[in-house]
Amino acid sequence: MIQAQTLGELLSKPAVPIATSAHRDGAPRPEQTQAPRDRLDRPLRSLRVSLIDMCNLRCNYCMPGEEYAWLPRDDILDVEETGRLVEAFTGLGVEKVRLTGGEPLMRREVRQVVERLAGIPQIRDISLTTNGVLLARHAEGLAEAGLHRLTVSLDTLQADRFRRLTRRDDLHHVLKGIEAAHSAGLENLKINTVVMRGFNDDELADLIEFGTESGAEVRFIEYMDVGGATQWSLDRVVSKQQMLESLRQRFGPIQELSRNGTAPADRYALPDGTVFGVIASTTDPFCRTCDRSRLTADGVWFLCLYAADGLDLRSPLRGGASIDEIKDLIAEKWMQRSDRGAEERAELNSLRGPLYQIEDLRKDPHREMHTRGG
Repeated sequence: MIQAQTLGELLSKPAVPIATSAHRDGAPRPEQTQAPRDRLDRPLRSLRVSLIDMCNLRCNYCMPGEEYAWLPRDDILDVEETGRLVEAFTGLGVEKVRLTGGEPLMRREVRQVVERLAGIPQIRDISLTTNGVLLARHAEGLAEAGLHRLTVSLDTLQADRFRRLTRRDDLHHVLKGIEAAHSAGLENLKINTVVMRGFNDDELADLIEFGTESGAEVRFIEYMDVGGATQWSLDRVVSKQQMLESLRQRFGPIQELSRNGTAPADRYALPDGTVFGVIASTTDPFCRTCDRSRLTADGVWFLCLYAADGLDLRSPLRGGASIDEIKDLIAEKWMQRSDRGAEERAELNSLRGPLYQIEDLRKDPHREMHTRGG
Protein backbone atom coordinates (compact mmCIF):
# COMPACT_ATOMS: atom_id res chain seq x y z
CA MET A 1 0.00 0.00 0.00
CA ILE A 2 1.29 3.47 -0.87
CA GLN A 3 1.56 5.62 2.21
CA ALA A 4 0.13 9.14 2.16
CA GLN A 5 2.40 12.10 2.72
CA THR A 6 2.69 13.90 6.00
CA LEU A 7 1.03 17.31 6.12
CA GLY A 8 4.44 19.00 6.19
CA GLU A 9 5.59 17.13 3.09
CA LEU A 10 2.39 18.04 1.30
CA LEU A 11 2.58 21.75 2.02
CA SER A 12 6.28 21.93 1.14
CA LYS A 13 5.84 20.52 -2.36
CA PRO A 14 5.67 22.93 -5.29
CA ALA A 15 2.54 23.14 -7.39
CA VAL A 16 2.30 20.80 -10.33
CA PRO A 17 1.59 22.83 -13.47
CA ILE A 18 -1.20 21.85 -15.82
CA ALA A 19 -2.03 22.95 -19.30
CA THR A 20 -3.28 26.53 -19.01
CA SER A 21 -6.84 27.27 -20.11
CA ALA A 22 -8.84 30.47 -19.91
CA HIS A 23 -11.15 31.13 -16.97
CA ARG A 24 -14.63 32.51 -17.64
CA ASP A 25 -13.27 36.09 -17.49
CA GLY A 26 -10.59 35.24 -20.06
CA ALA A 27 -7.70 35.23 -17.58
CA PRO A 28 -5.34 32.22 -17.44
CA ARG A 29 -6.05 29.69 -14.74
CA PRO A 30 -3.62 29.44 -11.82
CA GLU A 31 -1.24 26.51 -11.65
CA GLN A 32 -2.79 23.38 -10.17
CA THR A 33 -2.07 22.84 -6.49
CA GLN A 34 -0.42 19.62 -5.35
CA ALA A 35 -3.40 17.68 -4.03
CA PRO A 36 -3.09 15.63 -0.84
CA ARG A 37 -3.29 11.87 -1.42
CA ASP A 38 -5.00 9.34 0.77
CA ARG A 39 -3.69 5.95 1.93
CA LEU A 40 -4.62 4.41 -1.42
CA ASP A 41 -2.81 7.22 -3.29
CA ARG A 42 -6.05 8.87 -4.44
CA PRO A 43 -5.84 12.66 -4.87
CA LEU A 44 -8.42 15.13 -3.57
CA ARG A 45 -9.82 16.53 -6.83
CA SER A 46 -13.62 16.46 -6.92
CA LEU A 47 -16.13 17.86 -4.41
CA ARG A 48 -19.91 17.46 -4.27
CA VAL A 49 -21.62 20.29 -2.42
CA SER A 50 -25.19 19.80 -1.17
CA LEU A 51 -27.13 23.08 -1.11
CA ILE A 52 -30.21 21.81 0.70
CA ASP A 53 -31.46 18.53 2.17
CA MET A 54 -35.07 19.04 1.07
CA CYS A 55 -36.52 17.53 -2.09
CA ASN A 56 -39.80 17.98 -3.97
CA LEU A 57 -39.98 14.31 -5.02
CA ARG A 58 -40.16 11.13 -2.93
CA CYS A 59 -38.33 8.55 -5.04
CA ASN A 60 -38.63 5.25 -3.22
CA TYR A 61 -34.95 4.33 -3.67
CA CYS A 62 -33.89 7.54 -1.93
CA MET A 63 -36.73 8.86 0.29
CA PRO A 64 -39.02 5.96 1.26
CA GLY A 65 -41.05 8.11 3.67
CA GLU A 66 -43.22 11.17 3.10
CA GLU A 67 -42.23 13.25 6.13
CA TYR A 68 -38.71 14.02 7.33
CA ALA A 69 -36.96 16.03 10.02
CA TRP A 70 -34.97 18.55 7.99
CA LEU A 71 -31.65 20.06 9.01
CA PRO A 72 -32.04 23.09 11.29
CA ARG A 73 -32.27 26.21 9.13
CA ASP A 74 -29.60 28.03 11.15
CA ASP A 75 -27.15 25.21 10.44
CA ILE A 76 -27.38 25.59 6.66
CA LEU A 77 -24.33 27.30 5.19
CA ASP A 78 -25.02 30.66 3.58
CA VAL A 79 -23.64 31.59 0.16
CA GLU A 80 -20.43 33.13 1.49
CA GLU A 81 -19.78 30.28 3.93
CA THR A 82 -20.20 27.80 1.10
CA GLY A 83 -17.80 29.81 -1.01
CA ARG A 84 -15.19 30.00 1.73
CA LEU A 85 -15.24 26.27 2.39
CA VAL A 86 -14.99 25.54 -1.33
CA GLU A 87 -12.00 27.91 -1.49
CA ALA A 88 -10.34 25.82 1.21
CA PHE A 89 -10.83 22.72 -0.92
CA THR A 90 -9.63 24.39 -4.11
CA GLY A 91 -6.55 25.53 -2.21
CA LEU A 92 -5.75 21.83 -1.81
CA GLY A 93 -6.27 20.85 -5.44
CA VAL A 94 -10.02 20.45 -5.91
CA GLU A 95 -10.90 21.63 -9.41
CA LYS A 96 -14.32 20.06 -10.01
CA VAL A 97 -17.41 21.00 -7.97
CA ARG A 98 -20.85 19.45 -8.39
CA LEU A 99 -23.87 21.05 -6.69
CA THR A 100 -26.39 18.57 -5.31
CA GLY A 101 -29.14 18.23 -2.73
CA GLY A 102 -31.76 17.12 -1.84
CA GLU A 103 -32.96 19.08 -4.81
CA PRO A 104 -30.52 22.00 -5.28
CA LEU A 105 -33.01 24.11 -7.26
CA MET A 106 -35.14 24.34 -4.11
CA ARG A 107 -32.37 26.51 -2.63
CA ARG A 108 -33.43 30.10 -3.28
CA GLU A 109 -29.83 31.29 -3.61
CA VAL A 110 -28.77 28.61 -6.10
CA ARG A 111 -27.84 31.17 -8.75
CA GLN A 112 -25.82 33.19 -6.24
CA VAL A 113 -23.93 30.06 -5.21
CA VAL A 114 -23.04 29.33 -8.84
CA GLU A 115 -21.89 32.91 -9.33
CA ARG A 116 -19.79 32.75 -6.15
CA LEU A 117 -18.08 29.53 -7.24
CA ALA A 118 -17.61 30.75 -10.80
CA GLY A 119 -15.41 33.49 -9.35
CA ILE A 120 -12.95 30.97 -7.89
CA PRO A 121 -10.22 30.67 -10.52
CA GLN A 122 -9.00 27.21 -9.49
CA ILE A 123 -12.36 25.63 -10.41
CA ARG A 124 -12.39 24.38 -13.98
CA ASP A 125 -15.75 22.61 -13.84
CA ILE A 126 -18.99 23.57 -12.05
CA SER A 127 -21.85 21.14 -12.53
CA LEU A 128 -25.25 20.56 -10.96
CA THR A 129 -27.48 17.51 -10.55
CA THR A 130 -31.24 18.11 -10.45
CA ASN A 131 -34.45 16.14 -10.69
CA GLY A 132 -35.54 18.70 -13.28
CA VAL A 133 -38.91 19.65 -11.79
CA LEU A 134 -37.89 23.33 -11.33
CA LEU A 135 -35.34 23.42 -14.14
CA ALA A 136 -37.41 25.29 -16.73
CA ARG A 137 -37.50 28.40 -14.54
CA HIS A 138 -33.79 28.22 -13.62
CA ALA A 139 -31.96 26.99 -16.73
CA GLU A 140 -31.25 30.36 -18.32
CA GLY A 141 -30.16 31.95 -15.05
CA LEU A 142 -27.82 29.06 -14.23
CA ALA A 143 -26.18 29.35 -17.63
CA GLU A 144 -25.72 33.09 -17.18
CA ALA A 145 -24.30 32.56 -13.68
CA GLY A 146 -21.49 30.36 -15.02
CA LEU A 147 -22.68 26.77 -14.68
CA HIS A 148 -20.66 24.52 -16.97
CA ARG A 149 -22.56 21.23 -16.94
CA LEU A 150 -25.95 19.88 -15.92
CA THR A 151 -27.22 16.40 -15.08
CA VAL A 152 -30.93 15.61 -14.84
CA SER A 153 -32.15 12.53 -12.97
CA LEU A 154 -34.82 10.78 -15.02
CA ASP A 155 -35.70 7.15 -14.31
CA THR A 156 -38.67 6.64 -16.61
CA LEU A 157 -40.46 8.21 -19.57
CA GLN A 158 -43.82 6.76 -18.55
CA ALA A 159 -46.07 9.05 -16.52
CA ASP A 160 -47.68 6.26 -14.50
CA ARG A 161 -44.31 4.82 -13.53
CA PHE A 162 -43.02 8.28 -12.65
CA ARG A 163 -45.96 8.79 -10.28
CA ARG A 164 -45.39 5.39 -8.72
CA LEU A 165 -41.68 6.01 -8.20
CA THR A 166 -41.77 9.63 -7.02
CA ARG A 167 -45.28 9.93 -5.57
CA ARG A 168 -45.63 13.10 -7.64
CA ASP A 169 -47.13 13.91 -11.06
CA ASP A 170 -44.24 16.00 -12.39
CA LEU A 171 -42.86 14.15 -15.42
CA HIS A 172 -44.05 16.89 -17.78
CA HIS A 173 -42.16 19.49 -15.73
CA VAL A 174 -38.96 17.44 -15.97
CA LEU A 175 -39.26 17.09 -19.74
CA LYS A 176 -39.86 20.84 -20.11
CA GLY A 177 -36.82 21.46 -17.92
CA ILE A 178 -34.58 19.35 -20.15
CA GLU A 179 -35.83 21.26 -23.19
CA ALA A 180 -35.18 24.58 -21.41
CA ALA A 181 -31.64 23.54 -20.47
CA HIS A 182 -30.86 22.71 -24.09
CA SER A 183 -32.32 26.04 -25.23
CA ALA A 184 -30.28 27.92 -22.60
CA GLY A 185 -27.08 26.58 -24.14
CA LEU A 186 -26.07 24.35 -21.24
CA GLU A 187 -23.67 21.99 -22.97
CA ASN A 188 -22.65 18.48 -21.92
CA LEU A 189 -26.18 17.79 -20.71
CA LYS A 190 -26.53 14.34 -19.13
CA ILE A 191 -29.45 12.22 -18.00
CA ASN A 192 -28.95 9.85 -15.05
CA THR A 193 -31.18 6.79 -14.79
CA VAL A 194 -31.20 4.38 -11.84
CA VAL A 195 -32.06 0.99 -13.37
CA MET A 196 -34.26 -1.32 -11.28
CA ARG A 197 -35.30 -4.79 -12.32
CA GLY A 198 -39.02 -5.11 -12.90
CA PHE A 199 -39.54 -1.35 -12.93
CA ASN A 200 -37.70 0.41 -15.76
CA ASP A 201 -35.23 -2.12 -17.15
CA ASP A 202 -37.37 -2.34 -20.29
CA GLU A 203 -36.85 1.39 -21.04
CA LEU A 204 -33.10 1.50 -21.65
CA ALA A 205 -33.37 1.84 -25.44
CA ASP A 206 -36.20 4.36 -25.17
CA LEU A 207 -34.17 6.51 -22.79
CA ILE A 208 -31.15 6.46 -25.10
CA GLU A 209 -33.33 7.54 -28.01
CA PHE A 210 -34.89 10.28 -25.88
CA GLY A 211 -31.41 11.46 -24.90
CA THR A 212 -30.39 11.66 -28.55
CA GLU A 213 -33.46 13.75 -29.37
CA SER A 214 -32.79 16.00 -26.36
CA GLY A 215 -29.06 16.50 -26.96
CA ALA A 216 -28.18 14.61 -23.78
CA GLU A 217 -25.92 11.67 -22.98
CA VAL A 218 -27.67 9.01 -20.92
CA ARG A 219 -25.90 7.28 -18.03
CA PHE A 220 -27.44 4.19 -16.50
CA ILE A 221 -26.70 3.64 -12.81
CA GLU A 222 -26.84 0.30 -11.06
CA TYR A 223 -29.30 0.35 -8.16
CA MET A 224 -27.25 1.10 -5.02
CA ASP A 225 -27.84 0.15 -1.38
CA VAL A 226 -27.15 3.57 0.12
CA GLY A 227 -29.04 6.05 2.28
CA GLY A 228 -32.78 5.71 1.98
CA ALA A 229 -32.71 2.63 -0.28
CA THR A 230 -34.46 0.57 2.40
CA GLN A 231 -36.22 -1.55 -0.24
CA TRP A 232 -32.95 -2.49 -1.95
CA SER A 233 -32.18 -6.13 -2.70
CA LEU A 234 -29.55 -7.73 -4.90
CA ASP A 235 -32.14 -9.36 -7.14
CA ARG A 236 -33.44 -5.90 -8.13
CA VAL A 237 -30.02 -4.86 -9.43
CA VAL A 238 -29.54 -4.91 -13.20
CA SER A 239 -25.80 -5.28 -13.74
CA LYS A 240 -23.74 -3.40 -16.30
CA GLN A 241 -23.28 -6.57 -18.32
CA GLN A 242 -27.02 -7.24 -18.34
CA MET A 243 -27.71 -3.68 -19.50
CA LEU A 244 -25.17 -4.00 -22.33
CA GLU A 245 -26.63 -7.31 -23.47
CA SER A 246 -30.12 -5.83 -23.55
CA LEU A 247 -28.91 -2.91 -25.65
CA ARG A 248 -26.96 -5.19 -28.01
CA GLN A 249 -30.15 -7.07 -28.74
CA ARG A 250 -31.83 -3.79 -29.70
CA PHE A 251 -29.04 -1.89 -31.46
CA GLY A 252 -26.35 -4.40 -32.43
CA PRO A 253 -22.61 -4.32 -31.59
CA ILE A 254 -21.52 -1.88 -28.88
CA GLN A 255 -18.05 -0.35 -28.77
CA GLU A 256 -16.37 0.39 -25.44
CA LEU A 257 -14.72 3.82 -25.35
CA SER A 258 -11.63 4.88 -23.43
CA ARG A 259 -12.30 5.84 -19.82
CA ASN A 260 -12.51 9.56 -19.02
CA GLY A 261 -9.97 9.92 -16.18
CA THR A 262 -11.57 9.29 -12.78
CA ALA A 263 -15.14 9.72 -14.03
CA PRO A 264 -17.38 6.98 -12.61
CA ALA A 265 -19.05 6.01 -15.89
CA ASP A 266 -17.82 3.46 -18.40
CA ARG A 267 -18.75 4.90 -21.81
CA TYR A 268 -19.91 3.06 -24.90
CA ALA A 269 -20.97 3.84 -28.46
CA LEU A 270 -23.80 2.32 -30.47
CA PRO A 271 -23.32 1.47 -34.17
CA ASP A 272 -24.73 4.90 -35.16
CA GLY A 273 -22.24 6.70 -32.90
CA THR A 274 -24.64 7.45 -30.05
CA VAL A 275 -22.68 7.51 -26.78
CA PHE A 276 -24.01 6.40 -23.41
CA GLY A 277 -22.52 5.49 -20.05
CA VAL A 278 -22.97 2.92 -17.30
CA ILE A 279 -22.03 3.50 -13.66
CA ALA A 280 -21.51 0.05 -12.14
CA SER A 281 -21.05 1.06 -8.51
CA THR A 282 -22.75 -2.09 -7.21
CA THR A 283 -21.20 -4.92 -9.26
CA ASP A 284 -17.94 -3.29 -10.43
CA PRO A 285 -16.98 -0.54 -7.92
CA PHE A 286 -14.46 2.15 -8.85
CA CYS A 287 -13.27 2.84 -5.28
CA ARG A 288 -9.57 2.57 -6.17
CA THR A 289 -9.75 5.66 -8.41
CA CYS A 290 -12.39 7.64 -6.50
CA ASP A 291 -11.24 11.23 -5.94
CA ARG A 292 -14.58 12.65 -4.79
CA SER A 293 -16.02 13.62 -1.43
CA ARG A 294 -19.20 15.29 -0.22
CA LEU A 295 -20.00 18.43 1.77
CA THR A 296 -23.50 18.56 3.26
CA ALA A 297 -25.62 21.71 3.33
CA ASP A 298 -24.75 22.14 7.02
CA GLY A 299 -21.02 21.78 6.47
CA VAL A 300 -20.27 18.14 7.32
CA TRP A 301 -17.66 16.58 5.04
CA PHE A 302 -17.99 12.90 4.08
CA LEU A 303 -15.06 11.12 2.42
CA CYS A 304 -17.15 8.26 1.02
CA LEU A 305 -20.79 7.83 0.04
CA TYR A 306 -20.93 4.84 2.42
CA ALA A 307 -19.08 6.54 5.31
CA ALA A 308 -20.86 6.41 8.66
CA ASP A 309 -19.34 9.63 9.99
CA GLY A 310 -18.14 12.94 8.61
CA LEU A 311 -15.99 15.89 9.64
CA ASP A 312 -17.77 19.03 10.88
CA LEU A 313 -16.31 22.04 9.03
CA ARG A 314 -19.11 24.47 9.87
CA SER A 315 -18.11 24.82 13.52
CA PRO A 316 -14.49 25.85 12.92
CA LEU A 317 -15.59 28.15 10.08
CA ARG A 318 -18.12 29.93 12.25
CA GLY A 319 -15.69 29.84 15.15
CA GLY A 320 -13.31 32.09 13.25
CA ALA A 321 -10.85 29.57 11.80
CA SER A 322 -8.85 30.88 8.87
CA ILE A 323 -8.94 29.27 5.44
CA ASP A 324 -5.44 27.92 6.05
CA GLU A 325 -6.53 26.32 9.32
CA ILE A 326 -9.50 24.70 7.60
CA LYS A 327 -7.21 23.50 4.79
CA ASP A 328 -5.04 21.81 7.42
CA LEU A 329 -8.10 20.00 8.84
CA ILE A 330 -9.14 18.85 5.36
CA ALA A 331 -5.66 17.73 4.29
CA GLU A 332 -5.03 15.80 7.52
CA LYS A 333 -8.38 14.01 7.25
CA TRP A 334 -7.92 13.15 3.56
CA MET A 335 -4.46 11.71 4.11
CA GLN A 336 -5.98 9.32 6.68
CA ARG A 337 -8.63 8.17 4.18
CA SER A 338 -8.74 4.49 3.29
CA ASP A 339 -12.46 4.25 2.43
CA ARG A 340 -13.58 1.81 -0.23
CA GLY A 341 -17.21 1.49 0.79
CA ALA A 342 -18.65 0.11 -2.44
CA GLU A 343 -15.96 -2.58 -2.64
CA GLU A 344 -16.59 -3.66 0.94
CA ARG A 345 -20.33 -3.86 0.29
CA ALA A 346 -19.74 -5.93 -2.86
CA GLU A 347 -17.62 -8.38 -0.88
CA LEU A 348 -20.71 -9.30 1.18
CA ASN A 349 -22.18 -11.05 -1.88
CA SER A 350 -25.41 -12.88 -0.99
CA LEU A 351 -25.30 -11.55 2.59
CA ARG A 352 -25.77 -8.04 1.30
CA GLY A 353 -28.93 -6.13 2.18
CA PRO A 354 -29.93 -2.47 2.58
CA LEU A 355 -27.23 -0.36 4.22
CA TYR A 356 -29.78 1.17 6.62
CA GLN A 357 -33.35 0.58 7.71
CA ILE A 358 -35.69 3.48 8.42
CA GLU A 359 -35.15 3.36 12.19
CA ASP A 360 -31.37 3.67 11.65
CA LEU A 361 -31.81 6.59 9.25
CA ARG A 362 -33.93 8.45 11.79
CA LYS A 363 -31.12 8.29 14.32
CA ASP A 364 -28.92 10.50 12.13
CA PRO A 365 -30.23 12.55 9.17
CA HIS A 366 -26.71 12.67 7.72
CA ARG A 367 -27.07 9.03 6.74
CA GLU A 368 -29.77 10.02 4.25
CA MET A 369 -28.81 10.34 0.58
CA HIS A 370 -30.89 13.51 0.32
CA THR A 371 -28.72 15.04 3.05
CA ARG A 372 -25.22 14.09 1.91
CA GLY A 373 -25.87 14.28 -1.84
CA GLY A 374 -25.57 11.53 -4.45
